[in-house]
Amino acid sequence: MHLPSHLHYSVDHEWADNLSGVARVGITDFAAEALGDIVFVELPGEGTAVMAGEPCGEIESTKSVSELYAPVTGTVVAVNPEVVADPGLLNADPYTAGWLYAVEITAGPRLLTAEAYRELCEPS
Repeated sequence: MHLPSHLHYSVDHEWADNLSGVARVGITDFAAEALGDIVFVELPGEGTAVMAGEPCGEIESTKSVSELYAPVTGTVVAVNPEVVADPGLLNADPYTAGWLYAVEITAGPRLLTAEAYRELCEPS
């Protein structure tokens, strides 16, 4: 499982690239692998208020449909049009090309470090 050390992770398998200002948000490699081939993504629109820990969209794969949870609280300021057009980017590159949306953060919960998230996903 690939986990960039500079990102912050939620227990719901989302990441945020910073915890102040504007952050890009996405799903983890662990989540993308568990979902299988991702075929559809429903994201919050620009201007939508999202709340940490609350559903804000859906990700559909050939296996299932899963809710997308916001890792931070704020307002969506951008949506990645490439991932909407090609949801498979989430499987191929979840941490760069597969980012989902950017949010102007007003509050954020305590997110996990890469090491803490790895321990959550791969308990000994």
